[in-house]
Amino acid sequence: MTKYVNSQFIHTNFLIDMEAPFTWYDCDGQWDIYPGSCPFTAVCLSPVSCEEYQCTDVRTSTLDRYSSCPPVTNGSTLPGWGLCSCPVTVVNPITGSCGEALLNNDELWFNGTNGRIAFPDFMGVYPTIACAPSSAFESFPKNVSGVLAMSSSPHALPMNLYGVIQRSFALCLPTSASSPGVLILGSSPYYLDSHSDVDVRSFLSYTPLLNNIQDTFGYYVGVNTIVIRKRSINVPPNATTKISTLVPYTTLRTDIYKQVVGRFSKVTKRLQPTKPVAPFGLCFKIFTNGTRAGLKVPDIDFGLGNGMKWSVSTANSMKRMRQDVWCLAFVDGGVTSEHVIVLGTFQMEDNFLLFDVVNSSLGFSSSLLNKGTSCASFNFTGV
Repeated sequence: MTKYVNSQFIHTNFLIDMEAPFTWYDCDGQWDIYPGSCPFTAVCLSPVSCEEYQCTDVRTSTLDRYSSCPPVTNGSTLPGWGLCSCPVTVVNPITGSCGEALLNNDELWFNGTNGRIAFPDFMGVYPTIACAPSSAFESFPKNVSGVLAMSSSPHALPMNLYGVIQRSFALCLPTSASSPGVLILGSSPYYLDSHSDVDVRSFLSYTPLLNNIQDTFGYYVGVNTIVIRKRSINVPPNATTKISTLVPYTTLRTDIYKQVVGRFSKVTKRLQPTKPVAPFGLCFKIFTNGTRAGLKVPDIDFGLGNGMKWSVSTANSMKRMRQDVWCLAFVDGGVTSEHVIVLGTFQMEDNFLLFDVVNSSLGFSSSLLNKGTSCASFNFTGV
C-alpha cells in the first residue's frame, strides 16, 4: 500500500481488517498549518477539525461498536491552525485494547492493473483515515504499521470506491509469507497467471453476503450444514458465520466442533492419531516429505444458504505442526462463542474471494491449487 503525503509516495504495510470502521496507521510527521506551509522535505499531515461533519459522523457511527472504550473529547487547538483536532476511538485488532487516533485528510494509492499484470502507475482512493502513535502498533506483525478497513462501514475503503473502480474487491491470500498474495479493487477480469486466458471469475460460485449482523461492519455468509464424506452436520438456523482476516484458523462453537472432529476421526481411521498440538484438538502422525503433497484427506464442505458449496480440501484443512505431525486446522471456539463459525485465514489461503459490496454477494473459488494455480501467481513484475 502506498500513501501520498506532501508530494511524496510512502510505502506502508497494512493489516487487512474486515470489521474496522475506518483505516488508521502510524503517522510520523508534522501538521500542515496552512496549505503550502509544509517544507518539501518533510512529511506533513492535514487534520480534520472537530467542527467538521466527518468528525461527528465517524464518532457517531462507531459509538455502539466501541461503547466499552473511554469516550473521546475534542483535541487541543493545533499551533497556528486555530481549530481543535478530532480524536476518535480505535481498537487494536490484535490485543483488543482501546486507543485514540486523530482524523486526517489523507489518501491511499494503489498500483493500477488490467487484471493480468500490475502497473507502476498509481490510482488514488480517499477513505476516512486516522493517525495513531507508533506505540499503537507494537503488538502488530513486523513491519506492519496500519489497519486497512475493508469492511462495509461507510468510512471504509470499499465504500469510497468511485468511477471506473466499482465497489467490489478481490482477496487472494498466499500459502507462504514469502510469496505475495493480492488485493484487487474493482471488478475487472482477474488473471492470476499472466500467460493464461482463464479469468478466475469462471471458477467462482456465489452466495449472498449478510451485512450488519449484530450491528457490526463485518461480512457474513449463511452456512446450513458441514458435510464430511456424505455425512451432514447441521448448523443451527440463523447462526452467524463470519469471515475474518484476523483469526488464523476457522473457529467452531464447541457443539459444532465436537461433531466435526468426531466425524473427521471416523473418515481418517487409516491415519495414526497422536497427541494434539495447541491450538488444535485432533492431530495425526504422518510420514511425508514435509509437504502436503503426499497427504490426502476427505474434503470438508460448507453447505451455504443458497445451496452452494465451499469445499475445504487437504491444503486448507491440514496444518503441519512438526516434521511428522499434522493437525486438523479447526479450533474450538468455546461453548458461548459469539459466532457459531468464524472462517479464518488458513482456510482462505489460495482461495480467490470476490466481495461485491454493491450487490452484497461473495464469489469464492475453493482451493485454486485444484485448478492448477495459486494466489502467488499474480504477475507483479510490472511494478
